[in-house]
Amino acid sequence: MKIVVLMKQVPNTTEMLIDKETGTLIRTGVDSIMNPDDTSALEAALKIKESHQAEVIVITMGPPQAIHMLRECYGRGVDHAVLISDVAFAGADTWATSNTLAAAIKRVQPDLIFAGRQAIDGDTAQVGPQVAERLNIPQVTYVSKIIEVTHDSITVKKHYEDFDETVKVSFPCLLTTLEQLDHLRFMNVTSAWEAFDKPVEIINNQVLMLESKDIGLKGSPTQVRKTFTRPVSNEVKLIHGGSDEAVKAILSTLAPYLQ
Repeated sequence: MKIVVLMKQVPNTTEMLIDKETGTLIRTGVDSIMNPDDTSALEAALKIKESHQAEVIVITMGPPQAIHMLRECYGRGVDHAVLISDVAFAGADTWATSNTLAAAIKRVQPDLIFAGRQAIDGDTAQVGPQVAERLNIPQVTYVSKIIEVTHDSITVKKHYEDFDETVKVSFPCLLTTLEQLDHLRFMNVTSAWEAFDKPVEIINNQVLMLESKDIGLKGSPTQVRKTFTRPVSNEVKLIHGGSDEAVKAILSTLAPYLQ
């Protein structure tokens, strides 16, 4: 069995800044961490590896410094690490990102793909499902428990707000996991030491050969029109009257920020 785990190195969102010209995140000089939902996906893959002798491949798309996260993954027991990195991919929204990731995954032809539910820097929860659609494979989102794994299928518990659902899906398929699915194991000393000698495969667009209209900022239909920081004030304005007057006053207050 071959398993791909989609990981993302994300900025510490408490320190996030926005480029007002492009509407993209400024990542330079900001501490980065493993995306929390992705850590549960990685642990689920590693446990299946232990019980079913699977090969685990981690794929991430990002700047060159994401290689440090991939070495951490080696230290936890993955078999192969792939970094998709090219200036042509910069500024991608979920549409362009999923297109790039899907192209890289096609080179691997995995049986099972894990991805975290969403990344904390975007909170869209779109990349996993979009990748599955581009690969034309079934998907199960919001996975909170792995129930059974066989040679050709996996049975999981899918969590909704007020109930759970048990789903069995055939390979190949993609699952997006919740952070509470599992806690990622620590690196052991031997694996952490050996991680620095293991190769990280770096893929650029010379390898994937995607058209510029489908990748990066140019291939992103999502455009940020405007970003601003709302000034904090302790000023209080009381609105007197009925609900109609209150609605009109609120809309009048918000109008300058909605243009």
